[in-house]
Amino acid sequence: MMSKKGTGKFILGAAIGAGLALLFAPAKGSETRKQLAKKFDELKNKIQEIDLEEVKDDLENKIEEIKSELEDLNKEKVLKIAKEKAKDIKNKTEEIVELAVEKGTPVVQKAANDLKEKTAEVVKEILEKLEK
Repeated sequence: MMSKKGTGKFILGAAIGAGLALLFAPAKGSETRKQLAKKFDELKNKIQEIDLEEVKDDLENKIEEIKSELEDLNKEKVLKIAKEKAKDIKNKTEEIVELAVEKGTPVVQKAANDLKEKTAEVVKEILEKLEK
């Protein structure tokens, strides 16, 4: 059995399909317009049968689901994710320093060390703000 939501979509699709069929059917213009008007009246009657309370309930349920998911995205989870990302960033900056050391380029090595230190400071500040 189809839900009322599905029924409404089906009715709308059927009405549009019927309207298009009438427009492209080989009939006199006045007859086509009469048939089309009848189909629009049928659609209007079907729309009036839609249960607005059910639509309202569906929307309220979706809103509550979204609110619940937002509540799940709490500070502890954000902090945990941030700490994991901070660790990843630290590892990547260390890789840059190692690469610079390996290639034996002092200028690049200094810049990589500076980047590593600055990144560590920024990540620390972010984590401190999240922990507050």
